[in-house]
Amino acid sequence: MERLQKVIAQAGVTSRRKAEALILAGKVKVDGKIVTELGTKVKGDAKIEVNGQPINKEDKVYFVMNKPRNCLCSVSDDRERPTVVDLISTDKRIFPVGRLDFDTTGILILTNDGNFANEMTHPRYHIPKVYQVTISGIISLPIVKQLEAGIELEDGLTQPAKIRIIKVNEEKKYSVLEIRITEGKNRQVKRMMEHFGFDVKRLNRKRLGNLEVKDLNQGEYRMLKPFEVQALRALVNEHKTLK
Repeated sequence: MERLQKVIAQAGVTSRRKAEALILAGKVKVDGKIVTELGTKVKGDAKIEVNGQPINKEDKVYFVMNKPRNCLCSVSDDRERPTVVDLISTDKRIFPVGRLDFDTTGILILTNDGNFANEMTHPRYHIPKVYQVTISGIISLPIVKQLEAGIELEDGLTQPAKIRIIKVNEEKKYSVLEIRITEGKNRQVKRMMEHFGFDVKRLNRKRLGNLEVKDLNQGEYRMLKPFEVQALRALVNEHKTLK
């Protein structure tokens, strides 16, 4: 028997955390009865409905995309803006793993594997992410040191980061940095820069774990290779072992 929220996530309906919210909201039925208790275990042949629709187990798929600018990191949009899911040709019910802002570019994974998505985005697993950011203004070494040590944002202290100054243009007054973080607070890199009064002009996620998208132009995607999925999961398991 498996926990209900895990079964829902494995079916590709949504992530495990969102499945838990649906359960608490009374949106899930098991064998015709509404279940609202988290941790409920179900048999493999149980009939499970989410929002009135029966779930079906799907083969797991994993895509990696070089997300383009001005594209919404969502399954759909009521304002009819382009979404990352629109760019991928598949009959599976995929969704983006985590979020990149509308104007942010770079590496993004899409899948129908809710457990995998949860592992990639949960704060306790500390999957490293590397960004290249262009800011208006000239950054100083004391500010870099503060950012690396951690700064206080509205939702708490940021974890230590690694920062490399790629370019400083004194004439045009801008700086280009590479930032490595191991957490995923909402709009974190932008807020880290805004904390010191810098305006972010460009933001690109270059790496997620050991994964890069050098082979893809913006808007292009490909299937993740099995060893790439295994390597990402190995980072999670490594952190579990350390715990």
